[in-house]
Amino acid sequence: MKPFDLQRPTLIDQAVSLLPVDHDDASAQLMAGGQDLLTVLKQNLAEPDRLVSLRRIPGLDQLTWNSDGSLTIGALVSVQNLADDSNVASRLTVLSEAAASVGSPQIRAMGTVGGNLNQRPRCWYFRNEHAVCLKKGGDHCFAENGRNKYNAIFGGGPVYIVHPSDLAPALVSLDAELTLVGGIGERRVPVADYYLLPEDGGIERETVRQPDEIVTAVHVPAPRPGMTSTYLKFQERGSYDWALSSVALCLWRSGERIDAARLTLGGVAPVPWRCPDAESLLAGRTLDDATCRAAGTAALTGASPLSDNAYKVPLCKGLITRALRHLGA
Repeated sequence: MKPFDLQRPTLIDQAVSLLPVDHDDASAQLMAGGQDLLTVLKQNLAEPDRLVSLRRIPGLDQLTWNSDGSLTIGALVSVQNLADDSNVASRLTVLSEAAASVGSPQIRAMGTVGGNLNQRPRCWYFRNEHAVCLKKGGDHCFAENGRNKYNAIFGGGPVYIVHPSDLAPALVSLDAELTLVGGIGERRVPVADYYLLPEDGGIERETVRQPDEIVTAVHVPAPRPGMTSTYLKFQERGSYDWALSSVALCLWRSGERIDAARLTLGGVAPVPWRCPDAESLLAGRTLDDATCRAAGTAALTGASPLSDNAYKVPLCKGLITRALRHLGA
């Protein structure tokens, strides 16, 4: 690992001033919990001269319920604290369950909300420092015709990474927004618009965050009356693993009838993958077996599996059915 200088600013403006302004300048990296950053450095995916720690900036570790019922989550709130909050569990179950599914107790204790949302992809070609894949400046995505068991079935091409965050699909389904602070000031971005597909400029970058911007908070609007929600995740190991696929589901019902739905898949695309066709199909229906199966079919329409990951199609359909039945029980 290349030696680096560790900077510990106490103000956001100080942290911003320590960051580069050009995407081609990789001299500095942000550090929150450091869980993913450590592996990125050890795998020589980044060799910064400077790390900018956010740990000493006050207020970034606060979880605040606002008077209008909305929730503000500081970027340095630990994933474990989010999972443990009883109000989050009762009001925003999908987010609580997503947080509880992350990694292991040790990782959740160290990992932060902001860090979880800004993880680098887990593709083993990208993570192998000796594989000069398309995402690292090569001329080919090795996963396209290589070992692609864990890669994308939606939104792939010309690279086939999947976004690894558990929190992101839940936040997309909850219509959450991010606050970013940078050299030109502060702005808000919907989580659904924060991530980039490879074809939209996301080959080297995964988000719209500028080099000198810092994610400082997540804003979750007050849930509308009648909402129930859940997060289901399938992984190869019982803990310390990423999703092969996951489902973040929010339903609004009047009696037995579904008024509206928000369905977002994780582990299947370079971004959290919204399923608007399935959402439209669910609206106005009751939660019977036929509806559950039809929603799964609608959600997976257009999937383009690679040679080794077609299993994700029936897996996602099964998770969607389970999630709908769980909320309908």
